[in-house]
Amino acid sequence: MKKTIVTLGLLSCLTPVWGQDVSAYIPGDEGIVYFLPKTALEVNVIATHVTYQPGELCQYANRYLRLTDVSDRPADYWEIKQIDVRPVGIPDSSKVYTIKLKDKALTSNVELTKDGLVKAINTNGYKEEKTDDYQLETKKEHENPRKYMTEDALMAGSSAKMAELIAEDIYNIRDSKNLILRGQADNMPKDGESLKLVIDNLEKQERAMTEMFTGTTDREDKLFSVRILPENRSEKIALRFSKELGVLDAENLAGDPIYISVNSIAPLPTIEEEPDSKKKKKLGGVIYNIPGKGYVSATFKGKEYFQKELPIVQFGTTEVLVEDLFSKKINTRVIFDPETGRILKIDKD
Repeated sequence: MKKTIVTLGLLSCLTPVWGQDVSAYIPGDEGIVYFLPKTALEVNVIATHVTYQPGELCQYANRYLRLTDVSDRPADYWEIKQIDVRPVGIPDSSKVYTIKLKDKALTSNVELTKDGLVKAINTNGYKEEKTDDYQLETKKEHENPRKYMTEDALMAGSSAKMAELIAEDIYNIRDSKNLILRGQADNMPKDGESLKLVIDNLEKQERAMTEMFTGTTDREDKLFSVRILPENRSEKIALRFSKELGVLDAENLAGDPIYISVNSIAPLPTIEEEPDSKKKKKLGGVIYNIPGKGYVSATFKGKEYFQKELPIVQFGTTEVLVEDLFSKKINTRVIFDPETGRILKIDKD
């Protein structure tokens, strides 16, 4: 059925549609078939994988550099960096309609998304610009400290002697930076760009040799996503998280739950209709959504990582664009939001 819907939508963008007669979809109907969306909540968890490798000279960190709390044990664990929740429109199989083609009056061209959601009538919908706006931290390259070590340090007969000589070099680098920054060095850089290059190079050397004492810590972000259907006054487990294992499926009891709570905000009234499976109902115009709103929050171990009001179709209602708007005398153009099914813009001439 999905393939047929998309084909009809593409044809409707190329050729005029004559007249409109909108009804609830029944298999076998001829015409342009479109869905209204319902809201799914896309839960995005950014977790950071942290790995620590102790430095070769970690046992001398306090003696020569006065660095305390330097561990001599490797570490591998996860941290939650961010939890974000976004509304996403997906086709609602309970709200699928047919615009039948008639021969009497020119009314509309209909543009659909690839999933059969209505985008526009008599015009082009807004282009969907999907950008990955999550800034994920990646592993950084570590300099090889040995390429900055003196011959004496490299040839040292013991790790203690090596640590002493490297520590002296680190202090010398710090002194050189301070002299340059104060303008007291014998050979000062000639301009700002040269100054930056010299300082950057000195900091690179200092960092590489200091890591022989402090060790290296790598941080790499991973994005985990899942979609859930919102329900009013509900609290659902979207995913689970373990410091040792990272982000896990909701059913994996090895992690603690990440809860998503949803509460409707001033829901719009809906009209209850008598069900009639035998009789096809003529609706008289294009059906669109008026979404409601929900207060959505994400918590983990009592800490709130996300809270925001979001549009949620299921908490709203539907309305009808009357057929009289689309006639020979009136050229009406409508742009819909395919994520919610609401009207973004309507004009006529």
